[in-house]
Amino acid sequence: MNKTITIDPITRLEGHGKITIFLNKAGNVENAYLQIPELRGFEKFCEGRKAEDMPQLTSRICGVCPVAHHFASTKALDAAFHVEPPATAKKLGELMYCGYIIYDHILHFYFLGAPDFIVGPEASPSERNILGVMKKVGLDITKEVIKHRAYGQQITAIIGGKATHPVCGLPGGISKPLNEEDRQAIEKMAESCIEFAKFSLRLFDDVVLKNKRYLDMILSDAYTLKTYYMGLVDENNKVNFYDGKVRVVDPEGKEFVKFAPCEYLDVIEERVEPWSYGKFPYLKKVGWKGFVGGSDSGIYRVGPLGRLNVSEGMATPLAQQEYKRMYETLGGKPVHSTLAFHWARLIELLYAAERCLELSRDKDITGKEIRSKPGIPGEGVGIVEAARGTLIHHYVLDEEALVKNVNLIVATTNNTPAICISIRDAAKALIHGEDVSEGLLNEVEMVFRAYDPCLACATHCAIGQMPLQIKVYDNEKKLLKTLER
Repeated sequence: MNKTITIDPITRLEGHGKITIFLNKAGNVENAYLQIPELRGFEKFCEGRKAEDMPQLTSRICGVCPVAHHFASTKALDAAFHVEPPATAKKLGELMYCGYIIYDHILHFYFLGAPDFIVGPEASPSERNILGVMKKVGLDITKEVIKHRAYGQQITAIIGGKATHPVCGLPGGISKPLNEEDRQAIEKMAESCIEFAKFSLRLFDDVVLKNKRYLDMILSDAYTLKTYYMGLVDENNKVNFYDGKVRVVDPEGKEFVKFAPCEYLDVIEERVEPWSYGKFPYLKKVGWKGFVGGSDSGIYRVGPLGRLNVSEGMATPLAQQEYKRMYETLGGKPVHSTLAFHWARLIELLYAAERCLELSRDKDITGKEIRSKPGIPGEGVGIVEAARGTLIHHYVLDEEALVKNVNLIVATTNNTPAICISIRDAAKALIHGEDVSEGLLNEVEMVFRAYDPCLACATHCAIGQMPLQIKVYDNEKKLLKTLER
């Protein structure tokens, strides 16, 4: 008889997805799939729109990633109109972007990722959530979490006009300068965010790294995947969220290619599978070899761990210290453990806070020259590092500056092939026999949750809810368990 278990909530992610696990006769995992049933539609209904509307339109793809889409779009328009924004506009954009990274990384670690560690992977789903985290860490720490996430949003709102869907980005620059009063407010918030990021890293050290079981999980084969990595770097190959070139390293950490945004089609190819609406990007020069890792497979990973793996360090001193400590602790560079995304995310939180403070003290940050005149419309590509990884916007404009064609490759889309492999490999390593506990299935979920996937972004579709299903089948394709939101 089929067994059905319904648990609400089942998971913590943005969007709509389904995990299907197939068992063989021995009760071991034969295969597992992450299926994304959301329809891809945003690109199509952007056609015919005014170019200058794109930063506002595309930010509506997601309520979690709007700042990333806003600036990827603005950068694509800068390229399409052949215009270089003034230095002050670039610094304001990066300052605002640091605020976004601060609130987004705090959101994922404390609300989505931390329940698995602070509350425990086998705890009841009714406790394995932000309320369970609050109970464990106490009210005082909870207040600090809420306060500093709000600081990130306040920084975004001061510069962007709105905390969630900013309205500041324009072709050639930004819509308003920063006054001295707001600059001082951002400076104070950045100082506080540095201290909170340092606290968060100490918490991770105490709760995760000093717990042998968790450290063993991080280093285990179940959560290890060797791939290529991709991310933006500055001229010194240091991590940069907002500007620079895209660097790719191989599974040994050697540079494979470094390219400008306009060259992305020479590097990345996309494919489709019949069982998902998500696309599956890969490195063209390596090729698609199926859902396998290694240097012969063109699959790559992006996001916090990807950015640290492709870089040669962090551009701020405190984050650089933590960067070195992570690689020393986990056995050298690159790190291939998927659960290490959480540690990398906190290192980036510290970097974003430090960089925010640097920019808030920059003598040019309150300058009045914030926009250059756009040129003749054409074709442009904009790339930024969303919290979840490399984000690409590519627009083709007609002579009236109306949008003719749009292509978006979103962070989670870049990671989708690797997420599928990670889920399959974790399921194979952890599930043996038909008696599959909820806690065991959550340990499978932990591997995709580390990527902080945004499936709404990946398919450019907002459905207003966050359901996810996990189905387990035996070797005769008989449904054994269904867990769903």
